[in-house]
Amino acid sequence: MDTIRDITVLSAIIRIVLAVFLGGVIGLERGLKNHPAGLRTYILVCMGACIVMITNQYVYQVFDNGDPVRMGAQVISGIGFLGAGTIIVTSKNQIKGLTTAAGLWTTACVGLAIGIGLYEVAIIGGVVIFIVLTLLNRLDHYLKENRKTIEVYIELGKDFPIANFIRELRSCGIKGSNIQMQNNSFNKDDELAFIISLKSENYLTCDELIKKISYIDGVLHAEEL
Repeated sequence: MDTIRDITVLSAIIRIVLAVFLGGVIGLERGLKNHPAGLRTYILVCMGACIVMITNQYVYQVFDNGDPVRMGAQVISGIGFLGAGTIIVTSKNQIKGLTTAAGLWTTACVGLAIGIGLYEVAIIGGVVIFIVLTLLNRLDHYLKENRKTIEVYIELGKDFPIANFIRELRSCGIKGSNIQMQNNSFNKDDELAFIISLKSENYLTCDELIKKISYIDGVLHAEEL
């Protein structure tokens, strides 16, 4: 076992193939859900981190000089630029891409573990990342669906004052708070746009609450954030 932890042609092949496999498994899940970073991105990130650590270990072993983890430390901080590129803030102040960015960062960490020959940690870590991105997605969806308070983006018609909208909410048993007017509150059609926190007095899922709001006269568009 110790022989595949040292830098040899065989160990390098094993590490790179393992990095491609684990990165591909994680990236496949993201790609199937049409996220910004998919199969190829995750494979490249994991394999790149692996190659960095192989190179670092090679320099340390052959030249008997330097820090065996210095190059890996640069990967940990440097991968941030790629993760930041997947995070976007929509015009409705909705943040998307955080999970993809976190997945890229942790996949790079898996690549570093493979690159230095810590196979057990890399495999366990890769499996756990895949479980978090797939199986726990259902739990995350359930928790979001059953939140007591949600933030909703609303667009009202120009002939429907916001005070009337608040009164309609109350009549439906819904409490509104923390209204945030958008920078361009009125668009070219004089529609009023804002974000509001809503809480139903009766038990309603997020989808049911949005549907109930959409039925209010004067509401042109309602979307959960």
